[in-house]
Amino acid sequence: MKRRTNGHKTLSLTALLERDDDMFVALCPELDVASQGKTVEKAMANLKEAVDLFLECASPSELRSRLRSEVYVTRFEAAHG
Repeated sequence: MKRRTNGHKTLSLTALLERDDDMFVALCPELDVASQGKTVEKAMANLKEAVDLFLECASPSELRSRLRSEVYVTRFEAAHG
């Protein structure tokens, strides 16, 4: 979802976090931008910074080509063993 704040567009984005050994990896699937940190909070702060930098530097055509407008997060069960 796009909104305007002080003349700037804002995007409502998704963050997926996953523990990887002693770090947390954070991914924004709409833009395919990732970062990491030692805590969930640090991984989120680093992801936000990475997304902000991407949005600041990306051309409009790159943003259009990478931005996925529909991302769904859900869980499901699968049999194993």
